[in-house]
Amino acid sequence: MTATLDTDGPRTTTGAVGGGSPAGRPAWRGLLVQPVLVLVGVAAFALWRSTADLSDTEQRQLGWSALRRSIVDHLQLTLAAAVIVLLIGIPLGILLTRGPFRRAAPVVLAVANTGQAAPAIGLFVLLATWLGFGFRSAVVALVAYTVLPVLRNTMVGLQGVEPRLVEAGRGMGMSGVTVLLRVELPLAVPVILAGVRTALVLLVGTATLATFVSGGGLGLLITTGINLSLNSLLISGAVLVALLALAIDWAGRVVEHVARPKGL
Repeated sequence: MTATLDTDGPRTTTGAVGGGSPAGRPAWRGLLVQPVLVLVGVAAFALWRSTADLSDTEQRQLGWSALRRSIVDHLQLTLAAAVIVLLIGIPLGILLTRGPFRRAAPVVLAVANTGQAAPAIGLFVLLATWLGFGFRSAVVALVAYTVLPVLRNTMVGLQGVEPRLVEAGRGMGMSGVTVLLRVELPLAVPVILAGVRTALVLLVGTATLATFVSGGGLGLLITTGINLSLNSLLISGAVLVALLALAIDWAGRVVEHVARPKGL
């Protein structure tokens, strides 16, 4: 919020950060569109599912109990990998912006970039041959594939903090940890959350590959549809993954909006 002065006295105007002017509509209005699209998509899928003429295989795969199990498995893969990514990416990103550890940043980023640059399906299969097929190897592959956005955005967010603010905090007698917690991290929150949101969307999409290593998830619908030439299963799996990605992305946007420090 900025203040301008004219001949009639001080006048307060609201910029893009605020929410009162037409140029800066309240952010929550923009947050309403995505869940509406998701609900419409779910309703359309449910309507099609209840009226479509499906074969026995399609009815088994698209039964509500089977769908619920696949969605739960997909969410478990996504959330388990997301928690590990956050526990690795954010602390490591903070560490690589501190003192002597900055020298290791290029090496660590190169390793993380290798995990994301590698073909995802190859990464899943390679780790499965090492760790065994199942949920664990799928989660490890997802973590290796999606840790980079969180790690990089944490470093970029902290490095983008104005050095004078850090020096001012030190001048007020704050310790390095206090400056990090009360100055640097709050200012870096928007950039860090953008990386977390990107990682979550990547996780939802990439988790479909877990079916190749017996990890479960909605990818089973897609692979079954391809193997049996059943377009209804293939399209259903793709649509459900897209809707789930939109829902996760919306949840990330809500958290990003709520956690953003006031004035940023």
